[in-house]
Amino acid sequence: MPALLNKDELKKKRDKYIVPGVKQLYADPPHLVRGQAQFLYDESGKQYLDMFGGIVTVSVGHCHPKVTERTIAQLQTLQHTSTSFMTQPMVDLAEKLAQISPGDLSKTFVTNSGSEANEGAVRLARLASGRHEVIALQHSYHGESHLTSSLTGNFNWRPDLMPAMGIVFAANAYCYRCPFKKTPESCGLECAQDIERVIQTQTSGKPAVMIAEPIQGVGGAITPPDDYFKEVKRILDQYGTLFISDEVQTGVGRTGNHWFGITNWGVQPDFITMAKGLGNGLPIGAFITTPEIAEGVQKQQINTFGGNPVSSVTALAVLEAIEEQGLMRNAKIVGDYLFGGLRDLAKSFPIMADVRGKGLMVGVELADEKKTPLTKETQMIVEFCKDNGVIIGKGGLYGNVLRIKPPLIITKEDVDTLLKVLQKALSEVSVTVPVS
Repeated sequence: MPALLNKDELKKKRDKYIVPGVKQLYADPPHLVRGQAQFLYDESGKQYLDMFGGIVTVSVGHCHPKVTERTIAQLQTLQHTSTSFMTQPMVDLAEKLAQISPGDLSKTFVTNSGSEANEGAVRLARLASGRHEVIALQHSYHGESHLTSSLTGNFNWRPDLMPAMGIVFAANAYCYRCPFKKTPESCGLECAQDIERVIQTQTSGKPAVMIAEPIQGVGGAITPPDDYFKEVKRILDQYGTLFISDEVQTGVGRTGNHWFGITNWGVQPDFITMAKGLGNGLPIGAFITTPEIAEGVQKQQINTFGGNPVSSVTALAVLEAIEEQGLMRNAKIVGDYLFGGLRDLAKSFPIMADVRGKGLMVGVELADEKKTPLTKETQMIVEFCKDNGVIIGKGGLYGNVLRIKPPLIITKEDVDTLLKVLQKALSEVSVTVPVS
């Protein structure tokens, strides 16, 4: 193995060999070399409480013993074939996904990533429906491929190239910054009604599919009202439009008590896409749909690395660990505790303008009393927390939302640690925020 570099040596080497568009979260990034459960360690041995989970990916903890054991055993047995060959791990995973998915979702296509899962679902929806137009939401994030970045309603992550065609955007259910200047008490779900306006004015009236995250991840944990998705689905059904629930971040138990986030809204989608937490860090993605939709496309499809035996076995072990350890319930219980602590903290720090999410999919929007985004202060807090041994992320259109999305194994004690560090960070930053 090569000699372990210190962080300064590694940064110089990274700058020399990695394309500059691959940015760092931190101005002063640590060199992370080891992970165990909910903790990360740098090359000096410093411990960090991981409250971001490798961007919402480490679901059952770093180097989970059962998952790691299964992964190693499969690596020593059969590492690769492809979807063109018959192996049991991919089929076993598909069977398990059918068992945990709502309704009659039972036909799976396994991919390498969330971007591929979303692209594959949109492709199948277009082919099966014989339609082409796609509806997405403002502030959304759906991936890094050309199509999925074109589906992304956030200029920070959209391509500088000509975007893919046939995509229209509807207003988002962003209650804190309501695009219609309404309050939750008076809005009448105007955000959902906007989807029908978009269909009538920006499409042929026959869109193929709508794709939406139950809770927007990169968008800043934007969480719709309780009846939002029911009204959205009613409108889509009226126009014969399919619905993809993008669960790349909200899936496999993160929102608490349910395998998939959309279940919180009592809606049955036509597709669910997933990735990230499904593999606990190994590359994998998948979409699942109904037999009727799947039968609509018989032409041969292939994915060289999709359904890889190692990733498939790992994903199965992850799902088993979530069940055996009661991690969906833990996400709900500890998530509620986290929300309570954050809302108590917000009473002392008004710049915590909005605390939102479900389970362990949490965002805190930082803004002044005029709702001006506090982008610089958000980065300062993220850096302060890192320096004090806690990893959190940031997101939102303006980069002013703290993203708290830890492994599902965290405890109330871990939440207390986060809250103490966050309180210190807010105290430091609030001094710099002018009070009008």
